Amino acid sequence: MARPVPGKKYYPSMSSNVLRDAHRIVVKVGSSLVTNEGRGLDEAAIEEWSRQLAALVRGDESHGGQRREVIMVSSGAVAEGMKRLGWAARPKEIHALQAAAAVGQMGLIQMYESKLREQGMGSAQVLLTHADLADRERYLNARTTLLTLLQLGVVPVINENDTVVNDEIKFGDNDTLGALVANLVEADALVILTDQRGLYSADPRKNPDARFIDVAQAGDPELEEMAGGAGSSIGKGGMITKILAAKRAAGSGASTVIAWGREKDVLVRLAAGESIGTLLVAQTHKNQARKQWIADHLQLRGSVSVDAGAVAKLRTEGKSLLPIGIVAVEGEFARGDVIAVRDAQGVEVARGLANYASAEARLLCRRSSAEIERLLGYSAGPEMVHRDNMVVAGY
Repeated sequence: MARPVPGKKYYPSMSSNVLRDAHRIVVKVGSSLVTNEGRGLDEAAIEEWSRQLAALVRGDESHGGQRREVIMVSSGAVAEGMKRLGWAARPKEIHALQAAAAVGQMGLIQMYESKLREQGMGSAQVLLTHADLADRERYLNARTTLLTLLQLGVVPVINENDTVVNDEIKFGDNDTLGALVANLVEADALVILTDQRGLYSADPRKNPDARFIDVAQAGDPELEEMAGGAGSSIGKGGMITKILAAKRAAGSGASTVIAWGREKDVLVRLAAGESIGTLLVAQTHKNQARKQWIADHLQLRGSVSVDAGAVAKLRTEGKSLLPIGIVAVEGEFARGDVIAVRDAQGVEVARGLANYASAEARLLCRRSSAEIERLLGYSAGPEMVHRDNMVVAGY
């Protein structure tokens, strides 16, 4: 096995900054922790995580007083269902897994809801499948729902919708789901809580010479070589799924921390800048990653032409594009497509994600944002293209 090269792929100086500076955090916790290795929901552990999540949302002084937005991605429905049904081994049949999930989800979400409520926090259950994130409209709906919940100070508790998935649409493990959620909401960081201290060069339960890895680059191929298989009969994931999840999360600029879920105050200490577990650093900032993706997007579905006032606001003031500045719409595009923004001469001044489909955009041309709901019957926001979803040419 190749030995990591110190100083080449390890960044100890960055380890204290990632969570300390993170505003939006996705926390993923595995089945073995949630269900105490399959013995049933661990009420004390869920209560402790809920306390820490609430502290982050409130902005308690324990981590500098910074208010955070947090999402909990929790495994455990199938494992809890197995316990309630009296099954000792995880079934292989998809219908049995679905039944176990349906039974276990009741207790799982009830436990989170009660423990978060004790902390004065609102909570929400969100069940996702791969199809929800593969379909553009459902992807945008899921994103909008989650961002709205975060703005309301509510803690979303997410799980894969095991009651309806089949082998073709399963995420496969909730480490992947955690990474996809981090991408979905453009999180600053992903925290994966596991039953290990972090990432080792080999399985420390089998190899006493295994070396602990403090900090590494997300996506480093050497990490995948080091990772072993699944470590528990309760959950499906092992360290390899966590490494691949960190690689996926890094694509949208989110760094990942892998840490022991029973470490005292692990979440608030990480948020305070303490180095705990293994940090897998994303090499691109989330805003840079998103802007670069938009800038490099070759398949423009359409465009809008805007007046000189809108051009000036986009170029010099960094404003969003409002419907009132649009004079014409070209092409056929859906909500969420990348479109070009052109001036009167047809020169592209920006490109970004459309908040409204082309047919709707034509109705909104030269209209005030206050008229959107009256004209369309609903509102997806006052902007045609939000500044956070836009790249201005030359900037």
